[in-house]
Amino acid sequence: MWSNLLHYFQNLEQRPLERLAILVGGLLFFWIIEGAIPLIPLRYKKNKLRHAGVNFFFTVLHLILHTGLALIIVKLSDWCLSQQFGLVYWFNTGVLVTIIIGVLALDFSSWLVHLIMHKNKFLWRFHLIHHSDTNVDVTTGLRHHPGDSLLRGIFFMLLILISGAPMYAVMIYQTLVVLATAFTHANINLPKGLDKALSYILISPNMHKVHHHWKQPYTDSNYGAVFSIWDRLLGTFSFLDTKELKYGLDRYYPAEKDENVMSLLVSPFKKQDDSVMNS
Repeated sequence: MWSNLLHYFQNLEQRPLERLAILVGGLLFFWIIEGAIPLIPLRYKKNKLRHAGVNFFFTVLHLILHTGLALIIVKLSDWCLSQQFGLVYWFNTGVLVTIIIGVLALDFSSWLVHLIMHKNKFLWRFHLIHHSDTNVDVTTGLRHHPGDSLLRGIFFMLLILISGAPMYAVMIYQTLVVLATAFTHANINLPKGLDKALSYILISPNMHKVHHHWKQPYTDSNYGAVFSIWDRLLGTFSFLDTKELKYGLDRYYPAEKDENVMSLLVSPFKKQDDSVMNS
């Protein structure tokens, strides 16, 4: 059973339709759940389908870009194996510890690149497209400008190189992060006790919603993708009652244009007006 599981993930990169099914399946599952138990009432500019269409446009761009990066990722992971380069080879770890090191290293890459995009003014221009969504739901999770997606891919490959993560560990993490992204962005109302309990180990929906609050310092906190340990250990964890949540940005990008695809695409290349206030 264990060997079958490893074989499944080792070759998952070669089955793009299956990976797409995991992505779409996760989105549809949490789409249904958020419709049944919504956290807060969302006020879409037209309707939920129109909002989803805008976010799916960016999702398609993200997938196209990462399909190209996947070729490099496979080569890099295979090179680490052939050269015995990376933590898992230097310490001669077994399969279970290899998975743990690989998954944690790749999750740290997600936390680190996210932090850097918030701290660097130029990189923030690309990332703010994700934060400009004034109606955070399950479709918001992959609303990333191609520049944002490219930077994430670069950090992902850097941590593969450092950890030496084999492809089965890489694909286990990518499966986890796809499902976690849908879960944490979904507009679902979990019991507060359950959400809080989850947040000690995982990024919970309420924990991540704080990151989408329209004002700093809440925007600049809770950077994690799958595990909450990085935010808790490195001092970037914060809490906000869900009753106080308001999505979007208080400056940089006007709320009325959060579904304007062309404006979102060109926004990083235009001079920013940090005086914009959402009403």
